[in-house]
Amino acid sequence: MRFQIRHITHYKYAQRVTRCYNLANVVPRDTESQHCMNNRVAVSPQPAAIHKRTDYFGNQVYHFEIQKPHTELIITADTNIEINSRDNELDLGTSYGEALEYLRNTLSEETIEAREFLLNSPMIEPNKALLEYARPSFDINRSLKLCVSGLTSRIFSDFSYDPDFTTIATPIAEVLEHKRGVCQDFAHLQIGCLRSMGIPAKYVSGYIETLPKPGQKKLVGADATHAWIAYFCPKEGWVEFDPTNNTVANNQHIVTAFGRDYSDVTPIKGVIFGGGKNPILNVSVDVQRLPVI
Repeated sequence: MRFQIRHITHYKYAQRVTRCYNLANVVPRDTESQHCMNNRVAVSPQPAAIHKRTDYFGNQVYHFEIQKPHTELIITADTNIEINSRDNELDLGTSYGEALEYLRNTLSEETIEAREFLLNSPMIEPNKALLEYARPSFDINRSLKLCVSGLTSRIFSDFSYDPDFTTIATPIAEVLEHKRGVCQDFAHLQIGCLRSMGIPAKYVSGYIETLPKPGQKKLVGADATHAWIAYFCPKEGWVEFDPTNNTVANNQHIVTAFGRDYSDVTPIKGVIFGGGKNPILNVSVDVQRLPVI
């Protein structure tokens, strides 16, 4: 399955920005299930300097700086990507108890690297409340995947999708208390639950193809940036679940970046000089399915 993705980020400032320094995570990465065939990032105004690199987590990061006055900033990322068929079958071979023992006693490079995702991160700190919420989904004799699947379903059922309730900075504790939030919040919540139960978990940022209702055309900009989770399953590696949609990540999930939480993989972040207050931000994402030749 192939997709053409266009991600446009448009800032309008109340006053002139004299210069800015930015970092963008808008280029999908290569994984076991997807291959980035080509990509292009265009910035207006023209940057004075551009630098591309692979970060600590293996993500493709785009740095740029603009050194002339401007009142608008437009970042357009175009990507063609190929998705291999994902195996969505739940292999029930590893129990939760076996996974904990494996993580404690195995010293392979893969397991040691996975343990990093048990640690606290800037936006996720496991606590008693998360532990108590997660615990009913876990049993040491139960398949780890069934435990995570059950937790995913509970988050989907217990929480309401409400884009007006949270901001980027809303703590997990408020999301848990009020049972409301968006995909970023649900991903943070599930990661905090998994880490509190001793299972390494990553934040996954990316895109999800949104299909129109039967008989209707797909609207331009109808797709969106999305967030879900990946947890470490011994002997199987990283497995992705989407708590917002109560599903294993499927062929419509396109990974941009992996990180400890949102702060590691923010689509656009940086420093500006000037600009005034309350810039206007518009984001448009189009995920177009292409015919496979």
